[in-house]
Amino acid sequence: MSASYELHGDIAVITLNNPPVNGLGYDTRKGITDGLQQAQDDPAVRAVVITGAGKAFSGGADIREFGSPKAVQEPNLLSVIKMVENCDKPVVAAIHSVCMGGGLELALGCHYRVVAPGTQVALPEVKIGLVPGAGGTQRLPRVIGVENALNMIVSGDAVKSEVLAGIPGQKLFDRVIEGDLMAGALAFAREVADRRPLPRVRDLKAEHPQGAGYFQFARNTVKATARNFPAPVKCVDCVEAATTKRFDEGLAFEREQFLNLMLTPECAALRHAFFAERAASKIPDVPEDTPTREIRKVAVIGAGTMGSGISMNFLNAGIPVVILEMKQEALDRGVGVMRQNYESQVKKGKLTQDKYEQRMALLTTTLNYDDIRDADLVIEAVFEDIGVKEQVFRKLDEVMKPGAILASNTSTLDLNKIASFTRRPADVIGMHFFSPANVMKLLEVVRGEKTGKDVLATVMKLAKVIKKTAVVSGVCDGFIGNRMIEQYSRQAGFLLEEGCTPEQVDKAIERFGFAMGPFRMGDLAGNDIGWYIRKRRYVEKPHMRYSKTADLLCEMGRFGQKTGAGWYDYKPGKRDAIPSPVVLEMIEKHRAELGITPRKISDEEIVERLVYALVNEGARILEEGIALRASDIDMVYLTGYGFPLFRGGPMRYADTVGLFNVVQSMKRFAKNPHDDAQFWQPAPLLARLAAEGKTFN
Repeated sequence: MSASYELHGDIAVITLNNPPVNGLGYDTRKGITDGLQQAQDDPAVRAVVITGAGKAFSGGADIREFGSPKAVQEPNLLSVIKMVENCDKPVVAAIHSVCMGGGLELALGCHYRVVAPGTQVALPEVKIGLVPGAGGTQRLPRVIGVENALNMIVSGDAVKSEVLAGIPGQKLFDRVIEGDLMAGALAFAREVADRRPLPRVRDLKAEHPQGAGYFQFARNTVKATARNFPAPVKCVDCVEAATTKRFDEGLAFEREQFLNLMLTPECAALRHAFFAERAASKIPDVPEDTPTREIRKVAVIGAGTMGSGISMNFLNAGIPVVILEMKQEALDRGVGVMRQNYESQVKKGKLTQDKYEQRMALLTTTLNYDDIRDADLVIEAVFEDIGVKEQVFRKLDEVMKPGAILASNTSTLDLNKIASFTRRPADVIGMHFFSPANVMKLLEVVRGEKTGKDVLATVMKLAKVIKKTAVVSGVCDGFIGNRMIEQYSRQAGFLLEEGCTPEQVDKAIERFGFAMGPFRMGDLAGNDIGWYIRKRRYVEKPHMRYSKTADLLCEMGRFGQKTGAGWYDYKPGKRDAIPSPVVLEMIEKHRAELGITPRKISDEEIVERLVYALVNEGARILEEGIALRASDIDMVYLTGYGFPLFRGGPMRYADTVGLFNVVQSMKRFAKNPHDDAQFWQPAPLLARLAAEGKTFN
């Protein structure tokens, strides 16, 4: 049983015990109802306390039961809450640490709630495409007010218990207990044991002075920000129902919306992403109890855009950083950029002045390798050239203390070769941050042939500390993300040659849901970066064909936003992409030189060629074991490349479309005389799964 029952004199205590966060799985729910029945049947029991063991009151539904019959098996959560609410003895929720989702709904069903300071409280269901399904939208507005409740439910974000306890007139918490929560809860239970009638949240009123006008305003606001996600708007509808319907009618309405949303593709995609993020941290041959190394100090080589952004991640987490550069001007410039970033956050109210100063106080700079020798982790973020990397890693091997982890931020180069520049390849790992490194969630963790398991476990653990989503990749040119994006970019180039404009391609893929199209992305990242990689490809892979338009663009000096001109024109100080007549003329001239007559290309073809290029290369990456699972590839694209979250990632999207249909489209593309017929041969894994009617995930 995942809930225990014990007596503390005349008070019965039911303790949820389902690690790690006391998820409300079937056994836990059954334990609660059995405990309640036992307490009701015992005349010596005057009140009941429900609490959670370990580090949570309850994190809500047990994710291990998602989608299974057990998730709704009686007693389901609605039945548990009904039994709590109808108990003829006072039921007190003793809340601590984490109280989220179904855990908060359970607490709201109790007659009283006491809480420990610092508890994280949330109804996060919207983040997996749902509304709360066990009364959260009906009860929370009754205890903290309509607007406060709607903000919490629509955002899904956690709020500290002391903030909620400070809301004037709130009825969520009856008491904030400093010190021993259980002692305080037992004392409170004895205080209220004989009070009647028992208070129920359902009997309170939820009202808003502006009524329908307020909810229409909220609905319009949410629609504008939620765009492709139906759940946030349904949250507004449910909270409005709490103010206009009788409680049981509102509860039925909420349940109807919950069940309808469960069937939407957006909900399925968000649940896929939820599980994919958790799966990404699990490495089959690296057990969770693998010993890790302590990281108390980090060194970063290079104070450029990447180096300064990487450094901020560790400063934000309270870890001291020393940045090394070759020239003082470069150091000053990098630190200046970091200060500007922090000062911008202070101006926007996202960071206090004190926190800003604390973070900068953790930073030191140097021009001397001797000053970084005591760092536990060093991350190289220098120019993407194997010769430059060799110089750095030979020096690091010479100066760094034994046991230090040597990491490279390389985005494409051979990590095994980099490791061979040292006498300690087991200590070498790839930590590929994405730009801007202080903002982007993705961290590609590249595991070399000789990378130690403890090194890998340490970096995966550290990723959580600096709030990154870490995905493990094997060694290949470009790893997971950049190897796939290269094929996507090649297709974008071929589309230009065949008749598209950069604007048409970008708009089509942005309408599909990407944050940014391939040409706007190139201008933001710097077109010279791709040019440098292509020059290497022309030598290493002469058989691979590229459109020459990108090279011609770079030969014109149009490197993107940093030069004020790329695929688009840019006005000084602005990021608005303005279609460029010069670029269109260049594309038309090149097209004519190739003897290609431009044709009208549909948005559907643009999207299929770009996305299926990702899918086919992703299938090869899976087959080669570069990625551990298809969902890892999806996480890379959701967190690092702006793939639309509501579609769940490229591999998930292909599953949704049907792999048979993906292969049929690829066969059509292979017949295009201006495309790469060899690339459009389905990867063996894709061909096999399609033939068997199976999916990647």
